[in-house]
Amino acid sequence: MNVITIESEAFKQIMDKLQSLEDRFIKLKIDAQTPLSERWLDNQDIMLLLKISKRTLQTYRDERRIPFSQVGAKIYYKSSDVEKFLKKNYNKIENY
Repeated sequence: MNVITIESEAFKQIMDKLQSLEDRFIKLKIDAQTPLSERWLDNQDIMLLLKISKRTLQTYRDERRIPFSQVGAKIYYKSSDVEKFLKKNYNKIENY
């Protein structure tokens, strides 16, 4: 059996990183268990999800096509509203 020694500061950094990873895993688990309809998404989330530009998202808000909530300069969207927006714009193909 080999014994490896490291400085206490290096050990502390390793432990801090492990704790950070554990915290992130816990958050991911909680997020995965939260129903999509109860999540709030910001502009960046929506732009990535819908693959649209910031300007297009602004147009959707201006035209009142997608509901939103604003706190200061930050804008949020209920994921259930985004889902309704997608369903409303769904084009079904006959005999598919």
